[in-house]
Amino acid sequence: MATPSVPWWRDAVMYQVYLRSFRDGNGDGVGDLRGARAGLPYLATLGVDGLWLSPCFPSPQHDHGYDVADYCAVDPLFGELDDVDRLLADAHALGLKVILDVVPNHCSTEHPRFREAVLAGPGSVARERFHFADGHGADGELPPNNWRAMFGGPAWTRIQEADGRPGQWYLHMFTPHQPDWNWRNPEVANHFDDVLRFWLDRGVDGFRIDVAVGLFKHPALPDSPDPAADEEARDAVNPLAWNQPEVHQVWRRWRAICDMYTASDGRERTLVGEVAVPTPADQARYLRPDELHQAFYFDLLHTPWDASAFRQRIGAAMRDIASTGAPVTWVLNNHDQQRTVTRYSRGAVLGEKPDADRGTARARAAALLMLALPGSAYLYQGEELGLPEVTDLPPEVLTDPIVTATGEPDRGRDGCRVPLPWSGTQAPFGFSDAPPERSWLPQPGWFARYTVQRLRGDGGSCWHLYRDALQLRRSLSPLHDPGLHWLPSPPEVVAFARGGKFVCAVNFSDAQVTAPVCGKPVLSSLPCDDGKLAANSAAWWLVDNPPHACGQCPPSHETVDLTVTWKGLGD
Repeated sequence: MATPSVPWWRDAVMYQVYLRSFRDGNGDGVGDLRGARAGLPYLATLGVDGLWLSPCFPSPQHDHGYDVADYCAVDPLFGELDDVDRLLADAHALGLKVILDVVPNHCSTEHPRFREAVLAGPGSVARERFHFADGHGADGELPPNNWRAMFGGPAWTRIQEADGRPGQWYLHMFTPHQPDWNWRNPEVANHFDDVLRFWLDRGVDGFRIDVAVGLFKHPALPDSPDPAADEEARDAVNPLAWNQPEVHQVWRRWRAICDMYTASDGRERTLVGEVAVPTPADQARYLRPDELHQAFYFDLLHTPWDASAFRQRIGAAMRDIASTGAPVTWVLNNHDQQRTVTRYSRGAVLGEKPDADRGTARARAAALLMLALPGSAYLYQGEELGLPEVTDLPPEVLTDPIVTATGEPDRGRDGCRVPLPWSGTQAPFGFSDAPPERSWLPQPGWFARYTVQRLRGDGGSCWHLYRDALQLRRSLSPLHDPGLHWLPSPPEVVAFARGGKFVCAVNFSDAQVTAPVCGKPVLSSLPCDDGKLAANSAAWWLVDNPPHACGQCPPSHETVDLTVTWKGLGD
């Protein structure tokens, strides 16, 4: 979508490939690089600009690849390095960018440097690469502090020393299989410089950075005033463990590396961070011109289906993030969150029975809203199919470490990670050549209604809605404008204009309303009669005078100019 004068990442729509569940290329029931490569023409046809590839590094898979044992190799489960090279070549030939998921906050207990640290003993140089500390109590039997892990349980695990005696404790803000690196040790920073260069040399177009607010911990490792905050919120809440000021030094260092590669060959690279912080203004600090190019804006993902809440959070992002010159990076789904179709199926009244049709309608509307906003967007595989969450997986197949740590299946993430349905009427629905019982997670029979093959043959399907929206987003010049302004609309409607011609309106209510502009929409998530906007729907129009295109609109909200002028990366 980006024009030649604007870096591609500023308004790209990227597609998250959760490798285990995208497509199986070797018949073992687990998605892999060969399968991802086979799916590239599908992504090109859909109309996205590129893909974010989940971790494919060697790993014991305790957290499905986010426990890395070697950052510069490929796990045999997914293929080999040559498969990455072939995927990059094929993607680039199709005009698709590829960004790789990198995990700098923690590694695996099987990483050679952690295994070396365990054997080296207290006070060793090897242990200084991690957070090893003596325990409290008469015999050091209590953890060094009261921090809790985000996935449940204490954030510390005690090791057995080489002589067989109980020894020091190591810090892990996720699972005991994922020790946190100590970024106050210069060797760690140097190691990751080499990791970035290794993959940039192979041709990746950038990196998605896991836990980008992590890395540095308070040097004294003091007790937290609210030790259960991280565990309860499953978010980066503990201010002693997350969002330390020193982390910005890392992103300046990584930005300099990417900029050096861009300067050498003219190919723009991007760094997109998983930046979970309290406010958009906090996120903006990570997006200064010499730090991250992008950061996922998770606020919409956590926002209930409510017009006022969406309007407020979009406005905050435009005011506090876009005004810095960085694009807002919108997201509604990912591999850690319940899918929108299911999330939006719930009513506003506590205990109200979920309504699947309502959830589907709202998810379609939310997609048009996100793709109409200025900035970039990230889609999660399967959202273009309108896939609901799989909420009834048998307990014995659940693999999420959150479930293991908490004993609470409802907190797990397996339901959004079930392998994609590609074709046919029975599992494995074209995902794999293996029998369905070998798929790493089972697919329900109702997936037959959501196969790629079936939806591509239905012109009114969710797939066609996404494809049409992506084509219009690329071709309509007003959608290249970096700003927006709100239009007068009823309280239950969010409406805005871009580029002097384009209007998007979303009806958040369960009843049909008068559209904020007159005329037939160029695209709508549900059929809209002229002058009307269906319940739980969104529509796009091209009009001559958006702020006053329809004199019948109630002036419930003032027209607010949120236009942002991009100053350029060097400013």
